Amino acid sequence: MELIVGKVGRAHGLRGEVTVDVRTDAPDERLAPGAEFATDAGTLTIESTHWHGARLLVRFEGIADRAAAEGIRGVFLVVDVPDDERPEDPDEFYDHQLVGLAVETVSGAPVGAVAEVLHLPMQEVLAVRAESGEEILVPFVAAVVPEVDLDGRRLVINPPPGLLESEGGAT
Repeated sequence: MELIVGKVGRAHGLRGEVTVDVRTDAPDERLAPGAEFATDAGTLTIESTHWHGARLLVRFEGIADRAAAEGIRGVFLVVDVPDDERPEDPDEFYDHQLVGLAVETVSGAPVGAVAEVLHLPMQEVLAVRAESGEEILVPFVAAVVPEVDLDGRRLVINPPPGLLESEGGAT
């Protein structure tokens, strides 16, 4: 299974460094010097990294100036992980493990299925495709999502009032 761990952002400075939008909880492991990524722009190998405030700055081998750095802007950094690999923390999940899970309420009422995991600045949000076809955005926090059962391919939500109501009434 492929896992997106970052996306190359804008150039930083004149010597080929770029910002990387980190999309992994383990950047020091996944985005370490020596890590290689097969991309649409060719193979990229991390030469060095350092944090500049909250931003990860990366220098790739062979990317020596600002023009070359701008040439790889927007490239996704993807790693292969075994389908059954799980993060060490039992309360963490890879996006691909959540997509497709059936969603039901704590009372057992079917809601739909997870279509996408959105990584927003304040928290992760599950985009759930409801049985009606509507999209419901569910905050991925323990109070709203008390149970994730990967083996059972389901996710249980405890929706706050109004979450499951559409503009035309209850879903």
